[in-house]
Amino acid sequence: MPSETAPDTELSDEDLALIKQGVGDKSSRSGGQGAAEGGAGDGPREQIGSVVTYFEAKGFGFLRPDDGGRDVFFHVSRLAEGDPTTLKPGTRLVYELGMDRTGKLAASSVRIAPPAE
Repeated sequence: MPSETAPDTELSDEDLALIKQGVGDKSSRSGGQGAAEGGAGDGPREQIGSVVTYFEAKGFGFLRPDDGGRDVFFHVSRLAEGDPTTLKPGTRLVYELGMDRTGKLAASSVRIAPPAE
Protein backbone atom coordinates (compact mmCIF):
# COMPACT_ATOMS: atom_id res chain seq x y z
CA MET A 1 0.00 0.00 0.00
CA PRO A 2 1.38 3.48 -0.76
CA SER A 3 2.45 5.61 2.17
CA GLU A 4 0.19 8.43 3.15
CA THR A 5 1.11 12.01 2.40
CA ALA A 6 -0.13 15.21 3.93
CA PRO A 7 -3.72 16.01 2.95
CA ASP A 8 -3.96 18.17 -0.13
CA THR A 9 -7.19 19.82 0.98
CA GLU A 10 -8.11 21.67 4.13
CA LEU A 11 -11.14 20.83 6.24
CA SER A 12 -14.18 22.96 5.55
CA ASP A 13 -16.30 24.55 8.28
CA GLU A 14 -18.85 21.75 7.71
CA ASP A 15 -16.16 19.10 8.24
CA LEU A 16 -14.99 20.79 11.44
CA ALA A 17 -18.57 20.95 12.70
CA LEU A 18 -18.93 17.21 12.09
CA ILE A 19 -15.74 16.54 13.99
CA LYS A 20 -16.99 18.58 16.95
CA GLN A 21 -20.24 16.56 16.93
CA GLY A 22 -18.25 13.34 17.17
CA VAL A 23 -19.56 11.92 13.92
CA GLY A 24 -17.73 8.70 13.22
CA ASP A 25 -17.02 7.80 16.81
CA LYS A 26 -17.32 4.20 17.95
CA SER A 27 -20.49 4.83 19.99
CA SER A 28 -22.91 5.31 17.09
CA ARG A 29 -25.86 2.98 16.74
CA SER A 30 -27.55 1.79 13.58
CA GLY A 31 -31.01 2.91 14.62
CA GLY A 32 -31.43 5.93 12.40
CA GLN A 33 -31.48 8.38 15.30
CA GLY A 34 -30.95 11.65 13.50
CA ALA A 35 -32.11 14.17 16.06
CA ALA A 36 -29.66 17.00 16.44
CA GLU A 37 -29.13 18.22 19.98
CA GLY A 38 -29.21 21.86 18.95
CA GLY A 39 -32.28 21.39 16.77
CA ALA A 40 -31.06 24.03 14.31
CA GLY A 41 -30.85 21.61 11.38
CA ASP A 42 -27.06 21.75 11.28
CA GLY A 43 -26.77 17.97 11.36
CA PRO A 44 -24.44 15.92 9.21
CA ARG A 45 -25.00 16.13 5.48
CA GLU A 46 -25.59 12.90 3.59
CA GLN A 47 -23.31 12.31 0.65
CA ILE A 48 -23.35 9.75 -2.14
CA GLY A 49 -20.44 7.81 -3.56
CA SER A 50 -19.41 4.48 -5.03
CA VAL A 51 -17.23 1.70 -3.67
CA VAL A 52 -13.79 1.76 -5.28
CA THR A 53 -12.24 -1.11 -3.33
CA TYR A 54 -13.46 -3.33 -0.50
CA PHE A 55 -11.38 -5.88 1.38
CA GLU A 56 -14.02 -8.26 2.72
CA ALA A 57 -11.58 -10.28 4.85
CA LYS A 58 -10.47 -7.10 6.64
CA GLY A 59 -13.86 -5.35 6.64
CA PHE A 60 -12.83 -2.03 5.15
CA GLY A 61 -12.60 -0.24 1.84
CA PHE A 62 -12.63 3.08 0.06
CA LEU A 63 -15.40 4.96 -1.70
CA ARG A 64 -15.26 7.77 -4.23
CA PRO A 65 -17.60 10.72 -3.56
CA ASP A 66 -19.88 11.68 -6.46
CA ASP A 67 -19.08 15.35 -5.92
CA GLY A 68 -15.34 14.73 -6.37
CA GLY A 69 -12.46 14.93 -3.99
CA ARG A 70 -10.31 12.31 -2.33
CA ASP A 71 -11.45 8.74 -1.77
CA VAL A 72 -12.97 8.15 1.67
CA PHE A 73 -12.19 5.25 4.01
CA PHE A 74 -15.10 3.20 5.33
CA HIS A 75 -15.36 0.26 7.73
CA VAL A 76 -18.02 -2.44 7.64
CA SER A 77 -18.86 -1.64 11.29
CA ARG A 78 -20.27 1.68 9.98
CA LEU A 79 -22.74 -0.08 7.66
CA ALA A 80 -26.08 0.97 9.15
CA GLU A 81 -28.28 -0.55 6.41
CA GLY A 82 -27.58 -3.17 3.80
CA ASP A 83 -25.78 -6.46 3.33
CA PRO A 84 -21.98 -6.31 3.56
CA THR A 85 -21.69 -9.05 0.92
CA THR A 86 -22.93 -6.52 -1.69
CA LEU A 87 -19.99 -4.16 -1.12
CA LYS A 88 -18.38 -4.62 -4.52
CA PRO A 89 -16.67 -1.98 -6.69
CA GLY A 90 -19.34 0.26 -8.18
CA THR A 91 -21.89 -0.26 -5.38
CA ARG A 92 -23.59 3.07 -4.60
CA LEU A 93 -23.45 4.19 -0.97
CA VAL A 94 -25.07 6.97 1.03
CA TYR A 95 -22.94 8.14 3.95
CA GLU A 96 -22.04 10.98 6.26
CA LEU A 97 -18.51 12.31 6.52
CA GLY A 98 -16.92 11.84 9.92
CA MET A 99 -13.71 10.78 11.58
CA ASP A 100 -12.28 7.39 12.42
CA ARG A 101 -10.80 6.60 15.83
CA THR A 102 -7.40 7.94 14.75
CA GLY A 103 -8.78 11.32 13.67
CA LYS A 104 -8.71 10.73 9.91
CA LEU A 105 -11.67 11.46 7.64
CA ALA A 106 -13.91 8.42 7.23
CA ALA A 107 -17.45 7.54 6.20
CA SER A 108 -20.02 7.16 8.95
CA SER A 109 -23.63 5.92 8.92
CA VAL A 110 -23.03 4.08 5.65
CA ARG A 111 -26.08 2.74 3.78
CA ILE A 112 -26.33 0.96 0.48
CA ALA A 113 -28.22 3.28 -1.85
CA PRO A 114 -31.50 1.97 -3.29
CA PRO A 115 -31.28 1.02 -6.96
CA ALA A 116 -32.23 3.78 -9.38
CA GLU A 117 -35.28 2.98 -11.46
